[in-house]
Amino acid sequence: MTTINEIKQALSTGEIDCVLLDMDGTLLDKYFDDYFWEHLVPEKYADKHNITFGRAKEELLAKYKSHEQTLNWTDIDFWSRELHLDILALKEQIRHIIEVHPHVESFLKLMKQREKRTFIATNAHYKVLDLKLRKTDLGKYLTGSITSDAIGFPKEMLEFWERAEQQIGFLRERTLFVDDTLAVLKTAKAFGIKYVVYKALGNSKVPPGTSTEFPAVMDFNELM
Repeated sequence: MTTINEIKQALSTGEIDCVLLDMDGTLLDKYFDDYFWEHLVPEKYADKHNITFGRAKEELLAKYKSHEQTLNWTDIDFWSRELHLDILALKEQIRHIIEVHPHVESFLKLMKQREKRTFIATNAHYKVLDLKLRKTDLGKYLTGSITSDAIGFPKEMLEFWERAEQQIGFLRERTLFVDDTLAVLKTAKAFGIKYVVYKALGNSKVPPGTSTEFPAVMDFNELM
């Protein structure tokens, strides 16, 4: 397993020239998303259908699970139709709780100074990406972004990486990818991305995850 120190060294010497970063849980605190899908949406769904919050949450968690690792999973247009709720409008209502993880901006600033090509690589819907970039102003440090809905496959599938490679032209052996989802990291590693890092603390209000397969960081200052 490549160590974090080796990755830091590769970032400083130029062995890594492309940096791909997940958004939710990696750059941004996943508390926003967890609160949204596990509390706010069930609350609105319960009101709409005149059922208890508990029953609404139970029904919704089953619906969510049936679409995991598919494009529907993060497609807010799909969920708006499925649940008869305006998902984007609800996200806008609580946009004030969108937070950037500590030291993310410093890391992105450093990558820009070192002239790394830096992209967000996310399963998030492009409308949600736009909302979050407007709220956080991280876009000024980025070369660009790639979303699963634009590519046509979620990051858990090799086809996402094949198309991403074609679109942005990264070299697998010179690329760093950071994500808080182990299934996604496994696919990226299987695709051949040399440097993969697990962001262990996705939601600041939940204990961090662990990994024996990937080098892990809690905070982006560990990569600087």
